[in-house]
Amino acid sequence: MRAMIMAAGVGARLEPLTINVPKPMVPVVNKPAMEHIISLLRRHGITEVVANLWYLPEHIEGYFGDGHDFGIKLRYSYEDELRGTAGGMLFAKDLLLCDDGWETSGEGHESGTFILMAGDALTTANLTRLVEFHKSRNALATIGLKRVDDVSGFGIVVTDENGKILRFQEKPKSLEADSDLANTMIYVFEPEIFEYIPSSGKPDFGRDIFPLLVREGVPFYGLAQDEYWCDIGTLEKYHASHRDILDGKVGLALPGEEVRRDVFVCHGTELHHSATLCPPVFIGEHVTIGKDATIGPYTVIGDRCRIDERATVSGSIVWNNTKVGRGANLVNCVVGSDCYLAAGASLGEGVVLSDECVVEEDSVIRSNVKIDPGRTVKRKVARW
Repeated sequence: MRAMIMAAGVGARLEPLTINVPKPMVPVVNKPAMEHIISLLRRHGITEVVANLWYLPEHIEGYFGDGHDFGIKLRYSYEDELRGTAGGMLFAKDLLLCDDGWETSGEGHESGTFILMAGDALTTANLTRLVEFHKSRNALATIGLKRVDDVSGFGIVVTDENGKILRFQEKPKSLEADSDLANTMIYVFEPEIFEYIPSSGKPDFGRDIFPLLVREGVPFYGLAQDEYWCDIGTLEKYHASHRDILDGKVGLALPGEEVRRDVFVCHGTELHHSATLCPPVFIGEHVTIGKDATIGPYTVIGDRCRIDERATVSGSIVWNNTKVGRGANLVNCVVGSDCYLAAGASLGEGVVLSDECVVEEDSVIRSNVKIDPGRTVKRKVARW
């Protein structure tokens, strides 16, 4: 079976983190979000994958290459413009269904059934069970569903007792919702789905194609799953997904050594004996933690970072190659790659610092400020 990962989008809701980085490459415990998706596909025996590219494609192609190092065969659909979710899949039709360049036959292997997934979600969905359900219903299309507490942030799906989809509600108010089942953008399709996608415009599954399938009365189903799923397409959800991982709610096997309960430290990291690690904490490879530094709780430190003496990093996500100077203080922040926070710098709650930023000595950045890549926060204008 083959799968397609939707990886072309801009990721505006994650800005400024996605100004220099496409959203499938945003790190989740130090691995790109898309790498977690690929690992999930591989665990379910899916090793032939198509990814559509448009925004900063070189980052994705440069990291994953042909997929060999990740245990898959990966091919790319290069879009000349954003084509919508369904339009992007239609543009990749030949890659999904053709035989050329694949180890298996597109029409013969699993009868051409394929999976479509978003590249900016974190999930442990049972794809095998979803496909089995799809085939048991002789479905044209099947959606993976997840029960949610707050329906107002999701596309909601209403099904009958057998899982047949009856209608959709787009981000309804709680009192108006007829269901609590959210569309996870995990889809199983038969090749005939392409007959329902127009070749013009920028057709979208939720807006155009799925309502059409309901009107046409085709076999169209949804299956609720209990496994973890989180759309990490917003800063709030991005932060929340890391808390869930560190709390053990996701079930990801974290790399490194669990040096004590809920404290994970990877290869080549040096911890000063006086440093305090408050669980849960994840520290990447080749990190240096200085004298009397305090890390955690709910903190992820990227590879090759340096946290100097008496610095405090709490409730924060720090990407690779960043230095946090002596006595600096970070609380519930996200700091991008290759940043330098000088001695005494202080970042308030909710600050998001994109790549290659410099925060000068003793500068203070107020809560919830977001700073674009390559900016310098000067001490004389410190209180942003």
